Amino acid sequence: MKDLTDFEKYEVGYDIPAKPGMAEDDIQTPALVLDLDALERNITKMGDYAKAHGMRHRTHGKMHKSVDVQKLQQELGGACGVCCQKVSEAEVFARGGITDILVSNQVRDPAKIDRLARLPKLGARTICCVDDPANVAELSAAAQKYGTEIECLVEIDCGAGRCGVTTTPEVIKIARAVDAAEGLKFAGIQAYQGAMQHLDSYDERKAKIDIAVEMVRDAVDALKAEGLECDIVGGGGTGSYYFESNSGVYNELQCGSYAFMDADYGRILDKDGKRIDEGEWENAFFILTSVMSHAKAEKAIVDAGLKAQSVDSGLPVVFGRDDVDYVKCSDEHGVVMDPQGALKVNDKLRLVPGHCDPTANVHDWYVGVRGGKVETVWPVSARGRAY
Repeated sequence: MKDLTDFEKYEVGYDIPAKPGMAEDDIQTPALVLDLDALERNITKMGDYAKAHGMRHRTHGKMHKSVDVQKLQQELGGACGVCCQKVSEAEVFARGGITDILVSNQVRDPAKIDRLARLPKLGARTICCVDDPANVAELSAAAQKYGTEIECLVEIDCGAGRCGVTTTPEVIKIARAVDAAEGLKFAGIQAYQGAMQHLDSYDERKAKIDIAVEMVRDAVDALKAEGLECDIVGGGGTGSYYFESNSGVYNELQCGSYAFMDADYGRILDKDGKRIDEGEWENAFFILTSVMSHAKAEKAIVDAGLKAQSVDSGLPVVFGRDDVDYVKCSDEHGVVMDPQGALKVNDKLRLVPGHCDPTANVHDWYVGVRGGKVETVWPVSARGRAY
C-alpha cells in the first residue's frame, strides 16, 4: 500500500479517482471499488479452508493484477505465492516483493524465455509450465546463461482443451528431460480444469473433475515409480477447489475470483443448490458508477459503459437493489431501467461486473472502502502486462 504522501502529486479527477479519507459518494466515477471488509473475509475464509485441508494456496494474480491485493492474500490468507499468466506480469510481482512465482503457462518466445531466466535475480522462486520436450532445452539454455534455476511443472490437459499433454507417457518423457537438464528442476504437475469452473451444476462440475483427478493420480504414481517426486500438484479454481482439496492427489490450489466474486461466478451453485455469492463468498469488487442523465423518465444513463468493464460473461448486476436493472451499454454509457423513477442525476450505484479479471485490467486504481469512507488507493500494478 502506498503512503499518503505518495498521493500528494495526484489530483482527484485528473490522475486518481479518490484519496484516503474521502466519502465513497465523492469518488470520481467510473471507478473500481473494493469493499475491504468483504475482501478480507473472503481471503481469510479461503486461507482457513486451505490450511484445514492441508493444502497450499497459490493465489491467481491474473485476476487482480495487484501487488497490494497479493500481499493481503499472503498476510491474511497464508498464500504461498502467486500464479501469473505472462512473464511481464510475473516481473511486476517479483519487483513488488513477491518471492514465489509460478507462470502457469507456457513460455516459448526467445525474448520471454530470456526474461524468465532473469527473474530469480529479483529474489523470486521461478516456476513455469511445459508441455513440449523442445521447450526444456530452450529453458535450460537460458537458465545456464544467467546462472539461475527455473523450476518446471509438466502441464496436463485434463479437460480445458488448451495447453498440456494428455497421456502419462508424455508426462514422464517431459519430466525426465527436465530432471536431466542443467539449470532446471522438476517441480511437479500443473492440472487446472478450467472448462468446468463455470458450469452451474455442482454435480456436473464434480463429474468433470473426477476425470481430471484420475488422470493426475495416474501421472503422479508413474512419476514416483520413476523416482520423480512432485513438490507441486497444482490446480483448483473458485468453482472446484473443494474437489481438488479432497482428492488426495492435489496439494496446491490456484483459486483467484473467490476474493472479488463477479456476477458470472456468483451464479454457479454449491452442493446445496445455492448460488455461491449468497453464502460461500461475498461480492467485494464493484464498478462505482454515477447517473449522468435521466432525460428519459424510465431510463437512467450512467457513466460506466464498455470502456469501464468487460461484458464477455454478461452485463453487470446492480448490487443491493431490485428496483433498477442495468440492461445495455455502449462505449461510454450504461442504460439502467428505472421504472419507478428512483434515481436522480449524480446518484451512485455499485455494479458487480460479469467478469472480474478483464474488468480489473482496464483500470489504473482500486479504491478500498470501509464503512463508507475511502481507506486506501492501490494501483492495478500489472495492468496491461499481457506480453
